[in-house]
Amino acid sequence: MSPRVKLIFNPIANLGRARNVASSLRLIAAEYGSADWVGTVYPTHATELAYAAAREGYDTVVAMGGDGTVHEVLNGLMQVPAEKRPRLGIVPIGSGNDLAFSTGISLNPEEAMRQALNGTPHAVDLGLATDNLGREKYWDNAIGLGFDTIVTIHSRKVPIFQGFTVYLLAVLRTILFDYQPFKLQLRVDGKEWSREYMLFVMMNGKREGGGFHVTPASLADDGQLDYLGVDRVSRLKMLQILPAVLAGTHGSMKECAIGTFKEMEMTSEKPLYVHLDGEIFATPQTGVTRLSIRLLPGALQLIR
Repeated sequence: MSPRVKLIFNPIANLGRARNVASSLRLIAAEYGSADWVGTVYPTHATELAYAAAREGYDTVVAMGGDGTVHEVLNGLMQVPAEKRPRLGIVPIGSGNDLAFSTGISLNPEEAMRQALNGTPHAVDLGLATDNLGREKYWDNAIGLGFDTIVTIHSRKVPIFQGFTVYLLAVLRTILFDYQPFKLQLRVDGKEWSREYMLFVMMNGKREGGGFHVTPASLADDGQLDYLGVDRVSRLKMLQILPAVLAGTHGSMKECAIGTFKEMEMTSEKPLYVHLDGEIFATPQTGVTRLSIRLLPGALQLIR
């Protein structure tokens, strides 16, 4: 008997362009024979649908959308005990599709659909973020503080472009018009330091923003998380760092520090900008000044 599969489709992924691939994906799902299809209607709906699918006994839940859709789906799946947790499949039809890239899932939607329906599950790590407001969220690819969160906000204001171009334009806009350094007190696996940063990112995958290779050596199943801290630098220096991050060669630059960790605590005197997997978790108005990150090794079965 074939596993029961729930397909959760976000029709507004990639600024609504996801609808254009829906018909061909429906034909592939029909070939499988026992996949149920449901669309999201509002933010966080994918979390509710994934949780319901887990409670209803589905074996596999497929997130059809971008990294934000995957983020919502896994937060639904993580609400059930591990022994009852469905496997996760991904059909990347968003603008960044960074987790799919990092974990060997095809970026061709039709190939990825077949992969999700017929592939092999592999255990992957997740992270758990907890803030000073008592909120907890699971994440699979990236958490960004400062610069890249502002970039994420600006990326949603350039609808005439798509994919990596959206993020590149947002990066340039942030450098020119919204450049905000911040100071962090950090405790990383027992080691403590304080530093002023332009950008601080914690990674489980290799890249974010559809092409920025933030921590190119990262693996989603290696039992550790990675981080990149970029010191407070001038706008000109940031423009010089940018192509190195695109190429993944910035690790040799003195302004960039890359490391690994399993637990991290960070505190800021001023409220932070924070994104989780490209979803805005906090702006200064939210009031997040403390964030704790913990590794959850092998927490989810990902089909690839």
